[in-house]
Amino acid sequence: MSELKIIDNATCTFCGCVCDDIQLHHDEVRIHKANKACVLGTAWFLNHTAERHYPDALVDGQEATLDEAIEVAAELLHQADMPLVYGMSNTTCEAQKECVALADALGGLLDSHTSL
Repeated sequence: MSELKIIDNATCTFCGCVCDDIQLHHDEVRIHKANKACVLGTAWFLNHTAERHYPDALVDGQEATLDEAIEVAAELLHQADMPLVYGMSNTTCEAQKECVALADALGGLLDSHTSL
Protein backbone atom coordinates (compact mmCIF):
# COMPACT_ATOMS: atom_id res chain seq x y z
CA MET A 1 0.00 0.00 0.00
CA SER A 2 1.28 3.45 -0.84
CA GLU A 3 1.68 6.08 1.83
CA LEU A 4 -1.65 7.38 3.06
CA LYS A 5 -2.55 11.04 2.82
CA ILE A 6 -4.22 12.77 5.76
CA ILE A 7 -7.18 15.12 5.85
CA ASP A 8 -7.49 17.02 9.12
CA ASN A 9 -10.73 18.42 10.53
CA ALA A 10 -13.07 16.47 8.25
CA THR A 11 -16.76 16.72 9.09
CA CYS A 12 -18.94 13.65 9.62
CA THR A 13 -22.59 14.12 8.65
CA PHE A 14 -23.73 10.61 9.60
CA CYS A 15 -25.72 11.67 12.66
CA GLY A 16 -26.87 14.98 14.04
CA CYS A 17 -23.68 15.59 16.04
CA VAL A 18 -21.79 16.76 12.92
CA CYS A 19 -18.35 16.15 14.44
CA ASP A 20 -15.81 18.33 12.65
CA ASP A 21 -12.50 17.18 14.08
CA ILE A 22 -12.13 13.86 12.27
CA GLN A 23 -8.74 12.93 10.83
CA LEU A 24 -9.03 10.78 7.68
CA HIS A 25 -6.22 8.63 6.27
CA HIS A 26 -6.80 7.86 2.59
CA ASP A 27 -5.10 6.67 -0.59
CA GLU A 28 -7.11 8.74 -3.14
CA VAL A 29 -9.58 5.86 -3.59
CA ARG A 30 -10.73 4.86 -0.13
CA ILE A 31 -10.50 5.91 3.48
CA HIS A 32 -8.50 3.48 5.61
CA LYS A 33 -8.65 5.17 9.00
CA ALA A 34 -10.93 7.74 10.67
CA ASN A 35 -9.29 9.02 13.84
CA LYS A 36 -11.55 10.70 16.43
CA ALA A 37 -14.70 9.34 14.76
CA CYS A 38 -17.21 7.36 16.82
CA VAL A 39 -18.20 3.79 15.88
CA LEU A 40 -20.98 5.03 13.59
CA GLY A 41 -18.81 7.66 11.91
CA THR A 42 -15.94 5.23 11.44
CA ALA A 43 -18.22 2.69 9.76
CA TRP A 44 -19.67 5.44 7.56
CA PHE A 45 -16.29 6.75 6.43
CA LEU A 46 -14.71 3.33 5.88
CA ASN A 47 -17.60 2.23 3.67
CA HIS A 48 -17.28 5.17 1.29
CA THR A 49 -15.01 4.96 -1.71
CA ALA A 50 -14.12 6.99 -4.79
CA GLU A 51 -14.40 3.85 -6.90
CA ARG A 52 -17.18 4.07 -9.46
CA HIS A 53 -19.47 1.07 -9.14
CA TYR A 54 -22.60 2.59 -10.64
CA PRO A 55 -23.51 4.96 -13.47
CA ASP A 56 -24.10 8.63 -12.65
CA ALA A 57 -27.85 8.15 -13.07
CA LEU A 58 -30.56 5.69 -14.06
CA VAL A 59 -33.84 6.56 -15.78
CA ASP A 60 -36.37 3.73 -15.95
CA GLY A 61 -33.57 1.33 -15.07
CA GLN A 62 -31.37 2.45 -17.95
CA GLU A 63 -28.08 4.35 -17.69
CA ALA A 64 -28.54 8.07 -18.29
CA THR A 65 -26.50 11.23 -18.09
CA LEU A 66 -26.91 13.45 -15.06
CA ASP A 67 -28.54 16.13 -17.26
CA GLU A 68 -31.07 13.59 -18.59
CA ALA A 69 -31.91 12.43 -15.07
CA ILE A 70 -32.37 16.00 -13.84
CA GLU A 71 -34.71 16.72 -16.76
CA VAL A 72 -36.82 13.64 -15.99
CA ALA A 73 -36.87 14.42 -12.26
CA ALA A 74 -37.95 18.01 -12.93
CA GLU A 75 -40.76 16.81 -15.19
CA LEU A 76 -41.96 14.24 -12.64
CA LEU A 77 -41.91 16.83 -9.85
CA HIS A 78 -43.77 19.33 -12.04
CA GLN A 79 -46.49 16.76 -12.78
CA ALA A 80 -46.85 15.56 -9.18
CA ASP A 81 -49.95 16.55 -7.18
CA MET A 82 -48.23 16.53 -3.79
CA PRO A 83 -44.57 15.46 -3.96
CA LEU A 84 -42.82 14.28 -0.83
CA VAL A 85 -39.32 15.55 -0.07
CA TYR A 86 -38.01 12.89 2.28
CA GLY A 87 -34.83 11.90 4.09
CA MET A 88 -32.06 14.39 4.66
CA SER A 89 -30.56 12.55 7.63
CA ASN A 90 -27.02 12.64 6.24
CA THR A 91 -27.11 16.11 4.76
CA THR A 92 -25.84 19.49 5.85
CA CYS A 93 -28.05 22.27 7.19
CA GLU A 94 -27.57 24.10 3.89
CA ALA A 95 -28.81 21.09 1.91
CA GLN A 96 -31.80 20.70 4.25
CA LYS A 97 -32.63 24.38 3.71
CA GLU A 98 -32.71 23.75 -0.05
CA CYS A 99 -34.97 20.72 0.45
CA VAL A 100 -37.40 22.84 2.46
CA ALA A 101 -37.39 25.47 -0.30
CA LEU A 102 -37.98 22.77 -2.93
CA ALA A 103 -40.94 21.28 -1.02
CA ASP A 104 -42.37 24.78 -0.58
CA ALA A 105 -41.94 25.69 -4.27
CA LEU A 106 -43.60 22.41 -5.31
CA GLY A 107 -46.48 22.72 -2.87
CA GLY A 108 -45.33 19.40 -1.50
CA LEU A 109 -44.64 17.77 1.83
CA LEU A 110 -41.45 17.53 3.85
CA ASP A 111 -40.63 14.60 6.10
CA SER A 112 -37.57 13.12 7.75
CA HIS A 113 -36.48 9.53 8.21
CA THR A 114 -37.39 9.75 11.89
CA SER A 115 -41.16 9.92 11.41
CA LEU A 116 -43.16 6.87 12.31
